[in-house]
Amino acid sequence: MNHQTTYDCIVIGGGITGSALAYELAKRKLKVLLLEKDQFINNATTCSYGGLPYQAGTNPEISSLFAQSIQIYRHLSEELEQNIEFRELDLLLTIDSTENPQEVAQQYSQCHELPELLSVDSACKLEPLLNPESISGALRLSHAHVNATRVNMAYQDAFKRLSGEIRYEKVTDLIRRANQIQGVITNTNKYYCSHTIISAGGLSRFILESIGITSKIYFTNCVVLKVPAQKKLRLNVMLMPATIKRFTLEAKMSQTDLLWQKLTPESQESIVDVGAVQFRDGSIYLGQTSHIISDPFANLDLDWSQKQIKAGIERLLPKFVDLPFTAQNCLVAFSGDPNRPMMGAIPLWSGIYLFSGFTKTILLAPVLARALAEQIST
Repeated sequence: MNHQTTYDCIVIGGGITGSALAYELAKRKLKVLLLEKDQFINNATTCSYGGLPYQAGTNPEISSLFAQSIQIYRHLSEELEQNIEFRELDLLLTIDSTENPQEVAQQYSQCHELPELLSVDSACKLEPLLNPESISGALRLSHAHVNATRVNMAYQDAFKRLSGEIRYEKVTDLIRRANQIQGVITNTNKYYCSHTIISAGGLSRFILESIGITSKIYFTNCVVLKVPAQKKLRLNVMLMPATIKRFTLEAKMSQTDLLWQKLTPESQESIVDVGAVQFRDGSIYLGQTSHIISDPFANLDLDWSQKQIKAGIERLLPKFVDLPFTAQNCLVAFSGDPNRPMMGAIPLWSGIYLFSGFTKTILLAPVLARALAEQIST
């Protein structure tokens, strides 16, 4: 190891959560190092639809966080001096033809803003590319949208303008003295700091386990299909299923700690959610499969995901089925409680914090990063 430097804070993980936090810490005049294992972003942020469902809070605390975060987003391009492609964009939650619209609508009865229940005809007027035979109705929700990858890069660029430092190195260990973390060891260097923040998405669990900390952070191995820019096809809304199987899968798997105690490369369970979003440049993301694989380094066979997503798209958006695509997979972290962000100091330890594994990551990252940075800096 040829490099020893001391920082106020080291943030592990250069996705949107880690990048937002590094920026907020640097704004508070702290000396900050952001460590990311990949020079080219290849994490959950790059697979994100970029949806901001700011009216979907189901309790006062979450609704307040959503309201604060959407206000940050409305001015974030100006603050970060980079276009993040923020826009208001309706979210249309499609109700499958086999489902009862009124029963599905009840699932959203706790939302801060009740979604508008649309008939098949009304849903197809709002989004003419929908196949009317595939749905029994839809829910329309006020919503906004960003390009999550652009947000990620904008945070990093702004962080560097504040004299923040980014190094592309793989974290191999933490520097520990009793129950105090004093820094980070990478594959090439050793760095010391007062505060180490784990914001490594699906890998956060394994970094913590390396020093004997068991956490309630889990992950799915997710696949989306990415379509290059299209000029002739244009979606008016962002589409997601009203009954999202991923949330049910996450709730189930967060109750099965035994599964996560052994690294297994085979999928224990897989689901598909059929959705679509089109970005400002005309490119499109289609679908999402979620696989429960406890080994984060397992090689995922993409064939099943491609077939399942294409079958769902052929039914929902038949004009999209033959579009060219590339499949991309990434780890998506989640916790045992979707309404409780995994952030803050780790009990019984000093010098180490967690900032990962919360639901609606893109929406919550800016406001929670500000809150945690304030906590650490005071």
